[in-house]
Amino acid sequence: MVKKSKVVKDIDFEEVKDEELTDKEKVIKFIKELVPYVVILLFVIVLRTYIVTPIKVNGSSMDPTLNGGEIMLLTKYDKDELKRHDIVIVNVDRIDGINEDVIKRIIALPGETVSCEKGQLFLNGKKYTDEYGDGYTNDFETVKLGKDEYFILGDNRDDSYDSSELGPVKKTQIKGHANLIIFPFSKWGNVE
Repeated sequence: MVKKSKVVKDIDFEEVKDEELTDKEKVIKFIKELVPYVVILLFVIVLRTYIVTPIKVNGSSMDPTLNGGEIMLLTKYDKDELKRHDIVIVNVDRIDGINEDVIKRIIALPGETVSCEKGQLFLNGKKYTDEYGDGYTNDFETVKLGKDEYFILGDNRDDSYDSSELGPVKKTQIKGHANLIIFPFSKWGNVE
């Protein structure tokens, strides 16, 4: 006697299930699959808007500390802790009317006075030892900072558009600290 063999077809049960779903069930399934991607997107938007974002150093105004093309992380959440010598990103209006972000160093804090005579900086009437400045600082009259004003200078004093020309900047113009280089990898780390 010859036995008959049964042929079993492979059935894709997932496919069958999808075909049996109603339109409403298909929409719900699609939304459930989409939710993780929406959550990730929202997380990235919040992260970049309020916490940290990469920035690229343009120009030579912070030489020799920072070089054009380097990529840093801008931290936005700690603007209430601004200190002298912090490297910050500031939104300024240039003389030609163009609005741009610049990277500079805080030299004077709210309520202080700052001036420069014959290339020598004075802070609150006393000579200021400028450990970061490279080159000649252009002279400017004494500036008394308001309660939310900061005086910023580029480390490359020969080539920097900063408070020596544009005057003090308001705290609201400061976007945050930039103290971590992430590229090039050979310079990875904190910057002073």
